[in-house]
Amino acid sequence: MRIALVGYGKMGHMIETCLKAKGHELAVTVDTVAKDAQVLIPAGDGAALAKAIKDSNADGVIEFSHPTAVISNLSALIPLGIPVVCGTTGWGAHEAEIAALAAKSGGTVMRSSNFSIGVNTFYKIVEEAAKLFAEYSEYDVALWEMHHNQKADSPSGTALEIARRVMKGNPAKTEMVMDAFHERPKANELHVSSTRCGFVPGTHTVFFDSAADSIELTHRVRNREGLANGAVVALEKLCAKLQSKELAAGKLYGMEDLF
Repeated sequence: MRIALVGYGKMGHMIETCLKAKGHELAVTVDTVAKDAQVLIPAGDGAALAKAIKDSNADGVIEFSHPTAVISNLSALIPLGIPVVCGTTGWGAHEAEIAALAAKSGGTVMRSSNFSIGVNTFYKIVEEAAKLFAEYSEYDVALWEMHHNQKADSPSGTALEIARRVMKGNPAKTEMVMDAFHERPKANELHVSSTRCGFVPGTHTVFFDSAADSIELTHRVRNREGLANGAVVALEKLCAKLQSKELAAGKLYGMEDLF
């Protein structure tokens, strides 16, 4: 498969290593600032991005850019009809807009806040734990995450997905609170707190706490290789399922549709 990379920062370089290790061919690397990218385009120039991808004859695209650029990038990529895997976070409010564009143009996007196999398994563990503890009102639940100080968004997309899984498992939690509390939290509020410091690749902890004991579920990223490898696997699976008609073009998909 010929794979184009949109966004050629640390993740882009690692994805390149992973895709080549899996026997795929790098079609093109596109960025707005990375001097070693094969194609440099002005920020927000959708026409230049679309041309670079078309000229590369790519079979699929992996997009890891920046929250400020992702909507412009997807708006340029989706009409090309080439399957797109998007790992950029911080655009949840625009999902309906992107899904509508995919439906209108027949393009296909698979997005995830985290492509790690471990994290996607962790989602299921947390959801099941939330169901178990929901039966016991003496247990409260909260979520904390920590990332490196270069991360542009907060809370992380992974933390938000974990929070959604907690709320799915425990219907009593109906509202996420990302800010500091200045009064006692309400019983329906789920606190999602964030720390940005140093070089931490990513840590997420869910706390189930009572007067009698405390249970903590934690996922720690050791490096970005699992994320990069998962993105390549996601594109492989997306293309295979589109070809087999298990998935239909013209939609916005998530990891749960592939695994």
